[in-house]
Amino acid sequence: MKFGILVFPGSNCDRDVAYVTRDLLGQATRMIWHQETDISDIDVVIVPGGFSYGDYLRCGAIARFSPVMQQVIDHALKGKFVIGICNGFQVLTEAGLLPGALARNQDLHFICDRSSLKVERNNLPWTYGYTEGEVITLPIAHGEGRFYSDESTLAEIEANGQVLFRYQENPNGSLNDIAGICNLQGNVLGMMPHPERAADKALGNSDGLRLFQGLLERVGAVV
Repeated sequence: MKFGILVFPGSNCDRDVAYVTRDLLGQATRMIWHQETDISDIDVVIVPGGFSYGDYLRCGAIARFSPVMQQVIDHALKGKFVIGICNGFQVLTEAGLLPGALARNQDLHFICDRSSLKVERNNLPWTYGYTEGEVITLPIAHGEGRFYSDESTLAEIEANGQVLFRYQENPNGSLNDIAGICNLQGNVLGMMPHPERAADKALGNSDGLRLFQGLLERVGAVV
């Protein structure tokens, strides 16, 4: 499996993700500059965390118009896999690949902490490494991570089983404690917590590694 990690001006978690995919899991990994227009060699696109374009206008709003994003949209529409982490989640909502939006945290403060999350379902490649209902711990670090949508969209997300991760102690005011969602097809995931920061046992927690391992186990053999 080949991973492609987007790099925008202001990205700062791209190398953390590459450490997981390339060094811990031994998978082919390519850093993709935001001006590239050919990602046909990539199986899984990762839109990493950081502060793309300095978060000007609003988080993810400018990155959405980078040349590479049309390729990411096409990649997703073909049923290929895309994950957006933190700022990457914000970019995916701005691009229309995921419903809803990420707004300022309820207390208007930047939050950097560990958060307990419930795995809502495990029948998708993203959560194959977990058990349904399992509570895991992942780091969070964001100032605009409060998931928001209108009532009808929220109802659809819940009815369709698109919530994959839910906060156990809501840190930011997200509606319905939502920490991570997927699209209807299940091939696009956005999440505010950072699985790549909980992937090395030397750091005391490897709950995030299982997200990548499950994806490899379910999908790696067929791409």
